[in-house]
Amino acid sequence: MLNPSRILFLVRHAKSSWKDLSLADHDRPLNKRGVKNAPLMGQRLARMTHRPEIVISSSALRALTTAKTLAPYVGIDEEDVVVDPDLYHAGSRDIMRIVAGLNDRYQNVMVVGHNPGITQLANQLGGEPIANVPTCGMVVIRFETNQWAAVSSAPSTLLEFDYPKKDP
Repeated sequence: MLNPSRILFLVRHAKSSWKDLSLADHDRPLNKRGVKNAPLMGQRLARMTHRPEIVISSSALRALTTAKTLAPYVGIDEEDVVVDPDLYHAGSRDIMRIVAGLNDRYQNVMVVGHNPGITQLANQLGGEPIANVPTCGMVVIRFETNQWAAVSSAPSTLLEFDYPKKDP
């Protein structure tokens, strides 16, 4: 029997660098603050009751670095992070399409992407207004359904909204 709920971790990539203006946007790395904040949020993630079983990331370097930093904190090898190029610059509708297509064998899934899509989707699905998901911010939402395809219309509960500057 499938579990009657699904939990979605929406994560905005950690702070990225604008130092090298010759780099394409897709290739921007994390800056010092991003390199510091990603492990901090990984530690907080490791203390949560629920943990993702799979991590799906945008192909952008800053998102993929964030995802690969967070994954080991929940027992996922960084090599097992799934890259989905469609998450790069994805709006909330695009992210929702990816979520709706997830395999139902996964109960808890993390998606690492970009704003404004992450904040927009968190607001659409979480039921509580969030003005902005900051860099390396994480929104965790539980849905009362056993199918990812049904999360957009399922009853939901915002379980967690955490970010680096929030008091632990």
